[in-house]
Amino acid sequence: MKSEAGLYSRLRDRRIECHACARLCKIPEGSHGFCFVRQNIGGKLYLMNYGLVEAIQIDPIEKKPFNHFMPGTYVFGIGTSSCNWGCLFCQNHNISKEREVKGVYISPKRAVEMALENNTQSIAYTYNEPTIFIEYALDVARLAHENGLKNVWVTNGYMTKEAVQAMKGLIDAVVVDFKGSGETKFVNKYEAVVSNEPVKEAMLELKKVGIHLELTDLIIPGVGDSIEACNELTKWVADSLGPETPIQFTRFHPDYKMLNYPETPYETLKKHYDIARKNGLNYVYIGNVPGNPYGNTYCPNCGELVIERDGFYIRKWNLGEDLACKKCGREILIIGNRPKDFRYREITALF
Repeated sequence: MKSEAGLYSRLRDRRIECHACARLCKIPEGSHGFCFVRQNIGGKLYLMNYGLVEAIQIDPIEKKPFNHFMPGTYVFGIGTSSCNWGCLFCQNHNISKEREVKGVYISPKRAVEMALENNTQSIAYTYNEPTIFIEYALDVARLAHENGLKNVWVTNGYMTKEAVQAMKGLIDAVVVDFKGSGETKFVNKYEAVVSNEPVKEAMLELKKVGIHLELTDLIIPGVGDSIEACNELTKWVADSLGPETPIQFTRFHPDYKMLNYPETPYETLKKHYDIARKNGLNYVYIGNVPGNPYGNTYCPNCGELVIERDGFYIRKWNLGEDLACKKCGREILIIGNRPKDFRYREITALF
């Protein structure tokens, strides 16, 4: 289903410049942008897969992964097809590399109904890059807010300031997925991206408009595990976004065109963790490593364990009603209501 897009401008010779993502594709009439789903038809830009959903799933919000936004709750995730990046290691390549407009049509109203029917507390725009289907996502988000649901955005962060402004007031939280700490030579070769500078600019804009922000950094052995890049990134995050910004270093698992690469050694992830802590970040995690102690949340002041996790599930909650450390009284960054039900579940996700 096609619908006219909102983020674009007209150029000479009936060309269009798309303003959704930082590629700013200049699209001749009859052609499409890098993502394939935003197309110039008759001098107007259309989203060709409006409402055509290719992935739906209910998950703990910690799987997105958010550790500080509505912890212990469940999220209804939806995604469409294609992407604005060209990652050679994509775990969702079956939909992100799609070059055909397809999917099951789910109207914004029906998407919200499904989230409510399944007793979730939020909707995630995820699995492929939501910025390329931003018009549909924001239509869903608007109805979600009207029905008491929160909205979260799982993104590579390669978006324009105009896209962030469109999200203002509709998207409650964003997790930006860095890869290889955003090192230029890595993103050039393995992501088909010139630079990660637009991602930093978008994160500054997200913070400016008051959207809760968390980061992940996928560490790939041998090609995307630079200690220097991690040092540079985490210093920038601490200085520009603030020391309370959560960051998670995640283990790489071989996929798509990088099946010959090994999983990230735990020792490598721990080195990145230590650098982030040394550079002043208060909430640092190691992800995709079940059972490791750095999947938990610790008080930045006294080191007390305040949220104990087992994979994506909360095992123990050690915060007071005021969301402060019970030992020293330091306020802990938690956005959203305190979870009411902490019945422990066995991990069902595959790592």
